[in-house]
Amino acid sequence: METLQILIYLPLIYALYIFTNHLLHKLQNLPPSPLLSFPLLGHLPLLEKPLYRSLAALSARHGPVLLLHFGSRHVLVVSTPSAAEECLSKNDITFANRPRILAGKHIGYDYTSLAWTSYSQHYRNLRKICTTEVLSAQRLQTLQWIRADEVRTTVRALVRGGSGERRLVDMKTVFFELTMNVMMRMIAGKREITTETMHLATSQLGDFVPVASWLGIGGVEKAMVELKERSKVFMQELVEERKRNCGGGRDGEERRMKTMIEMLLALQEKEPEYYTDDIIRTLMLVMLVAGTDTSAGTTEWALSLLLNNPDALRKAQAEIDARVGHGRLLDESDIADLPYLRCVINETLRMFPPGPLLIPHESSQECVVGGYRVPAETILLVNVWALHNDPKSWVEPREFRPERFEKLDGYRDGFKLIPFGAGRRGCPGEGLAVRIVAFALGALLQCFDWERPGEELIDMTEGPGLTMPRENPLMAYYRARPVAAGLLACI
Repeated sequence: METLQILIYLPLIYALYIFTNHLLHKLQNLPPSPLLSFPLLGHLPLLEKPLYRSLAALSARHGPVLLLHFGSRHVLVVSTPSAAEECLSKNDITFANRPRILAGKHIGYDYTSLAWTSYSQHYRNLRKICTTEVLSAQRLQTLQWIRADEVRTTVRALVRGGSGERRLVDMKTVFFELTMNVMMRMIAGKREITTETMHLATSQLGDFVPVASWLGIGGVEKAMVELKERSKVFMQELVEERKRNCGGGRDGEERRMKTMIEMLLALQEKEPEYYTDDIIRTLMLVMLVAGTDTSAGTTEWALSLLLNNPDALRKAQAEIDARVGHGRLLDESDIADLPYLRCVINETLRMFPPGPLLIPHESSQECVVGGYRVPAETILLVNVWALHNDPKSWVEPREFRPERFEKLDGYRDGFKLIPFGAGRRGCPGEGLAVRIVAFALGALLQCFDWERPGEELIDMTEGPGLTMPRENPLMAYYRARPVAAGLLACI
């Protein structure tokens, strides 16, 4: 009888729980929130994959500034340009922290890496190293020969594999190996392949529901710990190898740095107390992880879109033929004179942003967003996918229209287009990423004709992951272009 009474009263208790939460929410002037919330889990049961689409659907129902409860944690979701600007411009410093989640603890070396450390003097130092030393325009120009060599190597491999015939190729593998080799040679002067980090650097249930971690539910913490140790050993071996080979620059003479590790080792000699091996390892790991999957994925999406829009593909080729010609392979310096190719890349970044949800931010103090009170220690999710597909900002947003960017100079458009984030936590590798994508895509369009495997359009379904990969690898037919025969013969 008592059990029956409990079952009868449970719905009433739950209804009272929801009503009380809703009333408190209103009284505290918090942002709108779905009425349905669950004890312990909050709004987590309302979410589906892919997360950015699920959050966009919730925002469409409840508003562009949305407060959710992921277990015990407040999560603010913004999904319009004005809301994003308010968070990343007006409240930029307030939202410059990172939340404490497992990815930051293990992949981010106890929250000390550039991607996962909170806003502090340590972060500002790391950021300065990246922007003025590692990823400056001068440094990228110095290492341009590596990118050119890898693009030529990729073209030569396709030429040998095709032997002049029409051939099917897995472009996911081609683009991943190209970008990984570029990054590894720029960082350490050698090639290597690794893929695990991006698959583990995601939020886990235990980040929001502590009891799940205690019970071992839904987590991959053990795998993260193992990966952290393997990556630490791997990166330290690279550092030690560079120390042996370059002597750390102990002669004190100024010289041209061949790799990023060498450059950092030279700084280590001047300030050994700060430029420790730990700092060098974490910087290189962040660059390797952040620069590989994102650039490879964007190039794969761009070619996928062009295959589904052959008129645009031919237009991009015609532009390259007219402005570069057939006497030499396209170079990075040509990209500035190829506006339509840049439009194609911008439209790809809009439709398939490499980070559909920016790496989470966290508020350091209470602030106001959209007229609502946002508590301190609230996680911020900027839904870039929603910004880039907002019909109020973009006409027919799911249509591929590179021409919409003809008047845009660069790869940002206010807060309507922010594929690399914005503010103090914006991606410092933007310049390198667009160089790799434009150079690789342009060279392959210049040298080869491309076709879909069949009559049907390429499936554009997105797969799971931080960097919005394709659900299925892009398979495409290619053949050396007749007009590029002389060019290919001398590559």
